[in-house]
Amino acid sequence: MTKKNRMMRREFLQCSTVAVIAGLAGNSAALSAADNPFEEAVKKVGRLPRRKLGYSNREISVLIGYGGLDEQLVEAAVKCGVNYWHLSNRWPRTGVPATILNNRDAHYCQVTVDRVGGNHETGRIDEEAHYRFVKEMLQQTKLGYFDDMQLHFGYHSTAELKKERGFIRAFERLKKEGLVKHLCLSQHGYAGNSRVPGGESAAEILTAVVDDGIYEHGQLMYSYGEDAATNSFLEYARKKGFGTIAMKTSRGIGRMKQDPEFMKSLPAGTTPHNALVRWLTTESKIDLAIIRIRNIEEFADTYSGAGRELRAADSRAISLMSARADSTACRLCTQCQPYCPQHVPIAEILRFERYALDDGDLDEAQALYADLDRKASDCVSCGSCMEHCPQQLRIPEKLKAAHRVLNA
Repeated sequence: MTKKNRMMRREFLQCSTVAVIAGLAGNSAALSAADNPFEEAVKKVGRLPRRKLGYSNREISVLIGYGGLDEQLVEAAVKCGVNYWHLSNRWPRTGVPATILNNRDAHYCQVTVDRVGGNHETGRIDEEAHYRFVKEMLQQTKLGYFDDMQLHFGYHSTAELKKERGFIRAFERLKKEGLVKHLCLSQHGYAGNSRVPGGESAAEILTAVVDDGIYEHGQLMYSYGEDAATNSFLEYARKKGFGTIAMKTSRGIGRMKQDPEFMKSLPAGTTPHNALVRWLTTESKIDLAIIRIRNIEEFADTYSGAGRELRAADSRAISLMSARADSTACRLCTQCQPYCPQHVPIAEILRFERYALDDGDLDEAQALYADLDRKASDCVSCGSCMEHCPQQLRIPEKLKAAHRVLNA
């Protein structure tokens, strides 16, 4: 993120103060609240609605925050009622926002825990390492306790969930000490992943997690476009009282916004992020959502859709966005991966492509891509994967294009 997009609230206030002084000295009027981008954004968004998450029935803002937000955006989000924070353990890098630390009990803070001895595909679940990590993060953040302890990337299969209980044991130890309260996970799909023998889809694993009855809620990849397996899981989760949080929601939006002709085709008064949030928070079966934003303008545009009625124009925008995304941006369902004879991690590569082209985070995307033992260049264009893609993407062509971006 550039310095230009990281202007903090205090800088806005400083700018306002300078303008007032200049006005007194040079007959200029002082800036009003309407001239302040921060205050304008907060006013436009208003107070976010809340929903109960999981069987604990905690009231959570329909859009949640995360540890990578700038101080200015955290303050804006808090003013609008955001009270749940994903990746709170990242705050030691920049300091825990004072607005949260000074009112700790008004916020639900989550610690996200990774496997050890490798990445999310090759690493292992280790009770003692997870226990120590959470304690270390509490020392560094000085939060006192974490409300939620999350298994990052989730399980590889239903068999692993049933057999490997180390993460759950670590949680239970920490809970007895009053250091964590709730157990949750984020779940990726591992079907056909060459690094994960016996890997299964996210929907299969999450259904088993619900039936296991230990975890309270989970994050899953979810966005517009028909996804029967995920929609079926969401219905089951709601029936069972299992909370759901959508992640990776802005499928292809970054590329859409870079296309002037596509943007002109959207109905007047609509924008991609605003329509997406209206749909997520009023029409989908998801409970909450997390959406990446980079500046106060994106905050105002995105968050102002939360809980607002999906108008006819927004429905039309969602239809146009779905059609465009289905031809350009992988849904990350992993249905194609088991059929690749070269064991190319298609979904992983196209997830990194999203980071580069939709989130504007090329450095992170290229670093993640560099860690793969099989690259998009290993594709031999046999087309076996295409028969199993619900979007009918021309996957070999997509992989070649992704390689050009990620291997630059």
